[in-house]
Amino acid sequence: MPQIHLDEETVARLDSLRQEDEDYDEIVTELINIYEAEELTLFHSGDEV
Repeated sequence: MPQIHLDEETVARLDSLRQEDEDYDEIVTELINIYEAEELTLFHSGDEV
């Protein structure tokens, strides 16, 4: 698994999103899924004119 280094501000922002015992991997995966879903929505929104 690749390693990444986060600055203190990013860690603080992730901590504010944590729910109960959720770990960082779960948070990042959820954020990526949200980003991908929004990207697909924006991509397909221009198809219907």
